[in-house]
Amino acid sequence: MKNFITLFTKEMQESMRNGKWIWLPIVIIIIGITQPVTSYYMPQIIESAGNLPEGTVIEIPIPSGEEVLAGTLGQYGTLATLLFVLASMSAISNERQNGTLTLVMARPVMAVQYILSKWAAQLVIALVSLILSFVLTWYYTNLLFNTVDWSIMLASLGVYSLWIILIISVTIFTGTLLRTSGGIAGVSISFLALLTVSTGLFTKFMEWSPAKLREHATSILMQGELLENGLLVISATLCLSLLLVLLATFNFKRFEQF
Repeated sequence: MKNFITLFTKEMQESMRNGKWIWLPIVIIIIGITQPVTSYYMPQIIESAGNLPEGTVIEIPIPSGEEVLAGTLGQYGTLATLLFVLASMSAISNERQNGTLTLVMARPVMAVQYILSKWAAQLVIALVSLILSFVLTWYYTNLLFNTVDWSIMLASLGVYSLWIILIISVTIFTGTLLRTSGGIAGVSISFLALLTVSTGLFTKFMEWSPAKLREHATSILMQGELLENGLLVISATLCLSLLLVLLATFNFKRFEQF
């Protein structure tokens, strides 16, 4: 446990030094709060940007706060997924390239301690960024639209956070297979994209897919409850994430232990 805490602390300090604790939350926050702001001012934006005839009246139905937050989840599903992969892709590869990994593993450090410290540190940064972004988005949504109950917001956020856990698990696992950051990012993004596309194409056979988490998070916002098979999706996501962490530990122990 002491080794894990030491490695975790080192990883958090490294994230502070390379600015990850600054740029990632800021970018995710911008992605989030852009949704309610643009939704509220959309008529003015269209009017100022478009060359419309004089006297044209633009009438756009005002979305509910729940619809705005659901749209925010859609933004996270594309841009934020890419950012989280890019933020965590170098967690292991950088230490391989600069020789730090050799020094770390020369000490009495277990593979599971090393992998878990990397996984936990990257997950903390990603989840803190997501939570800050979604809570601020909820705040601005309440100001500009109708009030969304905080318990519904938190429940939706909790379900969607499982997708972030999977993203970090996939990236850490890929990091034990490949040595270049670009390759890790490419394979991780390809896997997540393939999972999402497969879920859309083979809906009947992919009811368990983690790619459905956004649908369930949106359902909580709009209906106050999970869709059918919601518990199956949650369980499958947690099991797949755990399996990836275990496989990452196995691969790391196989190739990096001295």
